[in-house]
Amino acid sequence: MSRTAIYLLIGASIAVLSFAPFAKSDQDEKQHVTEHMHGSPAGHEHGGNPLIAEMVALDAVFRDVVSGVAMGDGKRVHEALEKMHGTMEKTHEGVRHGTVTLKKNANRLKEFVEQDKEFHGKLEELAKAGHRNDGNAMLSLTKALLDGCVRCHRDFRNP
Repeated sequence: MSRTAIYLLIGASIAVLSFAPFAKSDQDEKQHVTEHMHGSPAGHEHGGNPLIAEMVALDAVFRDVVSGVAMGDGKRVHEALEKMHGTMEKTHEGVRHGTVTLKKNANRLKEFVEQDKEFHGKLEELAKAGHRNDGNAMLSLTKALLDGCVRCHRDFRNP
């Protein structure tokens, strides 16, 4: 399979997986994405669910990451990932306060938090690879991150 085909596959997969994966309903998902793009009503960012905010941010960041990796532009990858700083902490705070809920396997919230920590660790590794402009590491880590997205959605979102 050619590199171009791999990148197109990654991009298509991201597009399919990217929309607010843990919203209470499809209508809620659309509302959260709309609020993110056009401003939240009454200052309530994503209905108080920081995980939705994180997923919306990740959607935009991952698009830039895939483009940066495809173009061998480590600076673009690194700069895109800077937008994710603090999102994990807000999500984990939401877990503690009960504003983060899972559509599937809600009893496995602790496992979700561990997966999220691992995922963010890989994001940090990718940022470092981008800073070094290490194309092979960026590609490998981007693929691993996509696998993490799929695994998390299968475990905690998809019916």
